[in-house]
Amino acid sequence: MYTARPADGASEPSGGWGRGRYDGTVILPEPLDARESPDLPDLTTGLRQLGFEAFRPGQREAIESLLIERRLLLVAPTGGGKSLVYQLPACLLPGTTLVISPLIALMHDQVAALEARGVAATYLASTLKGRELSERLFDLARGKYKLAYVAPERLSHRGFRGLLHDLDCPLIAIDEAHCISEWGHDFRPDYMGIGEVLAALPGARTLACTATATPVVRDEILARLGLSPDTRQIVRGFARPNLRLRAAEVQSAVERRRRVDALLAEALGEPGAARGAAIVYATTRRASEQEADRLAAQGWRTACYHAGRPADERARTSDGFVSGKFEIVAATNAFGMGIDRPDVRAVMHLAPPGSIEAYYQEVGRAGRDGEPAWGLVLTSSQDLPRRRRLIEWAGDDRPPPDPTVVEHKWNLFLELMRWIEGGSCRHDAILRYFAAETEELHGCGHCDVCTTFTDEPADPEAVSLIVRKALSGVARIHQRFGLTLAGKLLVGKPDERLGWSQLDQVKTYGALKEKKEEWIMRLLRRCVTAGWIMFTPGERPLAMLTDEGAAVMRGERPARLLLPPERTAAAQTGRSSRGRTAAVVEELDEASREIFEELRQFRLARARAEDVPPYVVASDRTLRDIARLKPKNRAELLLAHGIGPSKAERYGDDLLKVVARTSDGEDGDLLAGRA
Repeated sequence: MYTARPADGASEPSGGWGRGRYDGTVILPEPLDARESPDLPDLTTGLRQLGFEAFRPGQREAIESLLIERRLLLVAPTGGGKSLVYQLPACLLPGTTLVISPLIALMHDQVAALEARGVAATYLASTLKGRELSERLFDLARGKYKLAYVAPERLSHRGFRGLLHDLDCPLIAIDEAHCISEWGHDFRPDYMGIGEVLAALPGARTLACTATATPVVRDEILARLGLSPDTRQIVRGFARPNLRLRAAEVQSAVERRRRVDALLAEALGEPGAARGAAIVYATTRRASEQEADRLAAQGWRTACYHAGRPADERARTSDGFVSGKFEIVAATNAFGMGIDRPDVRAVMHLAPPGSIEAYYQEVGRAGRDGEPAWGLVLTSSQDLPRRRRLIEWAGDDRPPPDPTVVEHKWNLFLELMRWIEGGSCRHDAILRYFAAETEELHGCGHCDVCTTFTDEPADPEAVSLIVRKALSGVARIHQRFGLTLAGKLLVGKPDERLGWSQLDQVKTYGALKEKKEEWIMRLLRRCVTAGWIMFTPGERPLAMLTDEGAAVMRGERPARLLLPPERTAAAQTGRSSRGRTAAVVEELDEASREIFEELRQFRLARARAEDVPPYVVASDRTLRDIARLKPKNRAELLLAHGIGPSKAERYGDDLLKVVARTSDGEDGDLLAGRA
């Protein structure tokens, strides 16, 4: 069973993996004592040979874990020192360490830095010309290098696989390891072959690194790489208290531009003020080009970046941004991997990205110098149906995507929308999402939630009545109209569609007439993120009630939801809400966290037994709900999010046994695989 404890140096002020005053937690199977391994190399001497004076908090522990236990999953933020965890052992161990990375620019930079320190290193990528590549492969076979960086697609080459068979390889490091997960935010099919490489080199140590991975993604990383479920996992540095995180709903393009301009003025001052840089993310190439042109017209030194631009132009943009030539880059999510400019003062999203993982990785490019920086994500009423269409769209002449993948990507997006709509500190909500609760700030004090007054949580019965009325409105227009008409129906606003469909004659017409239409629409969108409302596929998404939503409407399931605030943000600014807001994602207490970790072990073992990704067994949200509810029977288990009759039939008995055993403190093996 995993236990959690504060990391050494967790209270140090700065310089740790989190680049802030909180350095996080270490999740360990059991305490590690390096003194039990007398053959451990002299790490301090090796560190100085690489040109560093001291370890950052947590680095020594991670390296010792890797050297002693030979397997490690490391989750730490980008720019936080993960590379040293494999570079230092590579220099101390005999042979050639293999580093698998999808980032060619990062490979080039790290190899150049290693060579400058006297370490023989190289990289193999598609950008190399044939002769150069052949020479590097020849030198690799001769054992000339201490580190060799390779792109994941290189692993599929038969000749390279043959070379690996004869390579003296003490360590394989997989960077951006979340790319192996089909349920993460950046799946790369080429990563699927890494498990075969590890199996072919059983004597090599294995390090999997990533900057963003939820528990379900971490479980799949272990499964796909063929690593044991009890592989040590070190998770630290998620807290970034210097980031001022904000979210705002906009009603028009004019308001969107005004919000962007206001934050640029707050973070950077005026064009040419030399106060740092900003990144503006758009969802489409066209939108990124339009925003770049608009900002350039205001005098900002601006560039545009997206995958449709020529490779040499993209390279010039990246280099120009890092060197300080550009103040702002307007881009799609293709920009940013491997970019490490410390004085990025703002990261703005013109529309929500696809997941919390994607958002936190992108906004995390701000404030890496530890100084205050801003993150702003803008939303609109069309985000939900637009994202649903995007997820379902396969592209021209391609088969439709797997329905399971569609639903998972949709749930990832809903988790982000839950965070945007949520009523607790934005930092703490993200830390709970990544299961890094011991890093919690208990209110950062400067995100928009912490600096904005919100209403006290309403009476549960009153909330339930309002939610059930709202869902009744959707039931009336089920698969006939869009969500907007449900709002008009509930507020009792005349509309010709309500007239000719005679919906203005039903009892639901005006059921929430005491509320404003804008407030009702925000409530309905929260019902979507709760999984109670869905959209039909196609160009014109129609609103529909899900089975879970119907059960909530009928009072068969609880309506656990934070209602939108009654007042507008403008009227609330400046009044503190620390300690007064209700959390959409409730914090797990110590006992519930223990159950959650045991449920993860069950999920991973069961997924392996059935040869399916862990998410197919249960999502993180489902496991958290079960851990919080501590069900004692099938009826109580069905109250957990994501548990319907089918899953209850398939996994229910075993899930209940895990909960009962952990709650009672009993020992025993997991019941994975038992009917």
